[in-house]
Amino acid sequence: MITLSSGLLRHTVDFTGYTLEPGAWLWVRPGQVQQWGDLERAEGALILFEHDFLDPPTAAAARLDDLHAPALLTPLGEDREALEVAAAHLEREFHALGRVPLEAHVLILRQLLAALVLRAAHIDAPGSPVADPCEPYARFRAAVDRDFDRIRRIEDYARALGYSARTLSRATLAVDGVTAKEFVDRRVLLEAKRLLAHGDQSAARIAAQLGFSSATNFSKFFHRHTGQSPLAFRGTIRGVRD
Repeated sequence: MITLSSGLLRHTVDFTGYTLEPGAWLWVRPGQVQQWGDLERAEGALILFEHDFLDPPTAAAARLDDLHAPALLTPLGEDREALEVAAAHLEREFHALGRVPLEAHVLILRQLLAALVLRAAHIDAPGSPVADPCEPYARFRAAVDRDFDRIRRIEDYARALGYSARTLSRATLAVDGVTAKEFVDRRVLLEAKRLLAHGDQSAARIAAQLGFSSATNFSKFFHRHTGQSPLAFRGTIRGVRD
């Protein structure tokens, strides 16, 4: 989690760029790819914690693994003040190492962090829905997140969820502005980009991991959506030229 006290920071999360100003928060969740902008013009706080530092009920309530939750939060009024107070308490305790036994220090940090992330989780970006207004969309989204590497056909999702393919497409279009097929493709593409940015696996290995029948089919899919080959994208994202 990143917040600024002064300056400006441009930061990329999962290949989407954000501009962070004082008072705003940026939440990068586990598994997401991030790229830093120019830090010389920014002052603020960076809060890093491991996935299992929070207890499971808190992690679930804070939507820690919800990759569809907004990355950029712009709290106002009492919400902004509450986040600033929670962050200040966390920072104060972090620097108080040695004043209480280590076990107590860790427990206090865990509780203060829980308060911060729970408050942040209930502040949504402007224009984003607080909750899924459409049950078919919510169930479809969860199914895609779980099965995108092995199921591509909308008809298969529809059959498994008990809806028609048309219902899923209408629901997805109403909530997310894309068809159900585009939604699945977008999720596959995001995972491909993450794998290319994070590691050094070959295109063939990534293709197999994502359920493509061949590296050629994967490359065609990737090029159709990005205008680049997978390896060219990797070079671009890492600033490497052939």
